[in-house]
Amino acid sequence: MNWILLVIAGLFEVGFATCLGMAREASGNARTAWLAGFLVCLTLSMLLLYRAVQGLPVGTAYAVWTGIGAAGTAVLGIVLFKEPATAWRLFFLFTLIASLVGLKVVS
Repeated sequence: MNWILLVIAGLFEVGFATCLGMAREASGNARTAWLAGFLVCLTLSMLLLYRAVQGLPVGTAYAVWTGIGAAGTAVLGIVLFKEPATAWRLFFLFTLIASLVGLKVVS
């Protein structure tokens, strides 16, 4: 159950980073809505991370949480914000994801 909470927390981290990017490009009420989404995602991410570390090693949980956030945000950056999808960038995203799976396997 702790691993599921951790993955969901990581997805909410992707959410809050994405909301920041969307708020940067928005204005007026849309910007306010994206910033509200940021606060909701941030709060949920932190609460779920807190719950997950009750049963997982904090170092592993934090590494997985940040890894999910980094990989997910990079992928959404490519899709939503037209960031470059170079071969090297994709290679390192793959190695990051492989490292996260490795941490799960050895934990």
